[in-house]
Amino acid sequence: MSPARRVKVTSPQTRVALARRSRVERGVLPLAGPADPELARQVFAAQRRLAIRTVALLALVLFGTSGLIALLPVLDRVAVGGVPVSWLLLAAATYPVLLVIAVLHVRSAERVEDAACGGRRPAE
Repeated sequence: MSPARRVKVTSPQTRVALARRSRVERGVLPLAGPADPELARQVFAAQRRLAIRTVALLALVLFGTSGLIALLPVLDRVAVGGVPVSWLLLAAATYPVLLVIAVLHVRSAERVEDAACGGRRPAE
């Protein structure tokens, strides 16, 4: 019986990295976005300001929920279906709010980029 032939197994990321080596031009791959460097800086600055506002809103929601529970200890004593209202507030109310904040942030960041690119999406 002949020995089994060995097979080289690589991940898709390894194949991409190996394919990049064969490129004629080495260097950083181009980023998707405006071709004009000054316009790109303006877009990134606007998106950075938007990200700071989003993080502040996230902190307000998370710390505000914790503060509300700390200020109203009655939420621990009141139960719905055997589960304290404070737990329900944390588990059932906070996560949908975080999801809405995330979706609004992504849409706003895309709106900033679309406005800078004249309404067309850059090639990705």
